[in-house]
Amino acid sequence: MNTDTPKMKKDSDDINKLHESYIQLLEKQKFDEKDLDYSILEKQMPVLQRVAETCNSIITVFDLFQKKHVYHSSNFESFLGYTKNDFNEGGEYFLDSKTHPDDYITLFQNGITLFKLFTSISIEQRLNCKLINEYRILNAENQYIRVIEQQQTLELDKKGNVWLALSILDISPDQNIMDNLKARIVNFKTGEFVPLLQSNLNNNLTLTKREIEILNHVKDGKLSKEISDTLCISVHTVNTHRQKILEKLSVNNSMEAVKIAADLGWI
Repeated sequence: MNTDTPKMKKDSDDINKLHESYIQLLEKQKFDEKDLDYSILEKQMPVLQRVAETCNSIITVFDLFQKKHVYHSSNFESFLGYTKNDFNEGGEYFLDSKTHPDDYITLFQNGITLFKLFTSISIEQRLNCKLINEYRILNAENQYIRVIEQQQTLELDKKGNVWLALSILDISPDQNIMDNLKARIVNFKTGEFVPLLQSNLNNNLTLTKREIEILNHVKDGKLSKEISDTLCISVHTVNTHRQKILEKLSVNNSMEAVKIAADLGWI
């Protein structure tokens, strides 16, 4: 007897459509295999492993040419209390099956968003942007915990295609399991935040580090004069930033701006 609910069927259909879209996007990149020097990855593996051990992070590398993971840090299997047998039975995408169902589809959408962004920006910018997802995943004790995953380009090929993608997974300091997925794209060279495409905002929108800083003070209930004193800038400058934030987010007041920024994971 089929026990799938209408929601489960819809979610399954949505995931299949997203997977098809993702594969189509990957196929748009035309690689020349003879130009891919895998000795680069071999040289980086010891460094990645040291970072994983030092930071207690899970590090993986995904090969967009082979369309599979080509590196897992040695602590990958023990993450969240799982064993090697768990992963052998669950396969390469074992942790995907443990992701909270309310977060999984959005995670998939965010990955597609990042890839679309990479195709529309310069080669230099492709190396400077990363996607940060904070979401819920089931541990070996069958309890959801929050994790933070950062995804960015590790290597481009000679044509500028995104070849190797790096993922760093950590336990989140925020363990409020009631919160849904939070996500943001950050240019870690300029500090600018880029909203995700599934929001209703302008796709080309960026907020500056100063605008994010001012929004954080607004969230804390500070008035423009207090923000001015804290940041050592004029009240006029604070108000100019606040007005630009409202215009960029297409909202009428600061509280709406704070809500959107919080939903996007900016503050």
